[in-house]
Amino acid sequence: MKRVLLSILFLLVINTPAFSQTGKELKVFISVDMEGITGVANWDDVSRAGKDDEYFRKIMTKETNAAVEGALEARATEILVRDSHDSARNILPEMLNKNARLLRDWSGGGFKDMMKGIDETFDAVIFIGYHAKAGTPNAILEHTMSGKVTDVSINGISMPEAGINALIADYYNVPVVFLSGDLAICKQAKELLGEIETVAVKEGIGNSALNIHPEAARGKIREGVKKALINRNNFRTYKLVPPYTLVLKLKEEELIQKKSFYPGAKRTGAWELTYRNNDLLEIFKALVWML
Repeated sequence: MKRVLLSILFLLVINTPAFSQTGKELKVFISVDMEGITGVANWDDVSRAGKDDEYFRKIMTKETNAAVEGALEARATEILVRDSHDSARNILPEMLNKNARLLRDWSGGGFKDMMKGIDETFDAVIFIGYHAKAGTPNAILEHTMSGKVTDVSINGISMPEAGINALIADYYNVPVVFLSGDLAICKQAKELLGEIETVAVKEGIGNSALNIHPEAARGKIREGVKKALINRNNFRTYKLVPPYTLVLKLKEEELIQKKSFYPGAKRTGAWELTYRNNDLLEIFKALVWML
């Protein structure tokens, strides 16, 4: 009788989602930006010159830890955190969960710096503190790559940074399963990537930000990441079909003139450059060079 009960218990355990999808090592990549962190409302909040920058670096690190904790609860065996904001030296190493490795500073390695460290060995990607694309109404500190860009589109689809980085993850066949940030980027992520798990920690109201409490945000992020990773087999990579057409719109005439010298790039409109290639990697390289 005891053996029968143990056998039943064993079958129940191995058929739970957490067990059945973690029979092998679970490797998780976390890219962390800052504009979408809880409480952030102004550029001073995310700049070293701002008086509250140190405070928001702590909030950023704590929200990263919430994602790490959720990943660990989903039985992640390896976690790489990529600091992806401004200097890429924002997350406080001593405060970061010791079970994660931290990649700091820019490598100068080109097309995938916000995703530096990603490769085909990872099982899932998580975005923390992300923001909406340039020009999005009721969004907090919305921009795309830099303040000089008004729009980036690939194959006619206007992209936030989350979309561009999801394509980089797709290059290695790794799905994005979770995103946190303001309500605007959560909506954009779902429109692009499908029903991924998202947590909106704040909502833009004109130029202001309506926030939930940072502790509440961390709880939602932890649970959202855990749920996403347990159910990660339900998510798909974000794929576009070649040939690929990149259209980049910049704000300055001088920039357009300089960047139009990139081999294969053509000026196709007012402050607009177009580049085509069958290789997605070449699209990323062109984008980085022309920014």
